[in-house]
Amino acid sequence: MASLNISVGDTIPKGTFGTIPYTEELADHSACGIPTTLSTDGWKGKKVVLFSVPGAFTPTCHINHLPPYLAKYNEFKEKGVDVIAVIAANDPFVMSGWGRVEGLADKIITLSDTNAAWSDNLGLSMDLTNRGLGIRTARYAMIIDDLVVKYVEVEPTPGVTVSGAEAVLAKL
Repeated sequence: MASLNISVGDTIPKGTFGTIPYTEELADHSACGIPTTLSTDGWKGKKVVLFSVPGAFTPTCHINHLPPYLAKYNEFKEKGVDVIAVIAANDPFVMSGWGRVEGLADKIITLSDTNAAWSDNLGLSMDLTNRGLGIRTARYAMIIDDLVVKYVEVEPTPGVTVSGAEAVLAKL
């Protein structure tokens, strides 16, 4: 992983991510949806929790990282969070499929950071080429309020600690 290029107090750089917004038509898994883009500009004036996983459907991400965010969704909302989003280098179709399998519906937005480009700009990518996975987003979490970083932590070792739902809730 490169050195961290974002700190508490910084304004996040503009980013545009692929996403497939949840609709009822996607609920029975017979449709794939149509990819669109989401810009960080839409987060102006909002409190956002953004957490990153190296890959959808991978063991730690699928079992230990994403599910607690969904389970604690109401607690995040009670603390004034407007948007919860998970980001990974997977394409929008994989992210949407993962979100549907996990039962996210419209509670947590799934974002595709193609080639981990936005994360890499922030020093938040990692090279997993030796494991056949290519360049991926690191495992991290941010609290962003009106586009300003209020919390940013990167996992120092494999596993979920500082980027997990409990740690982020404690910082809100």
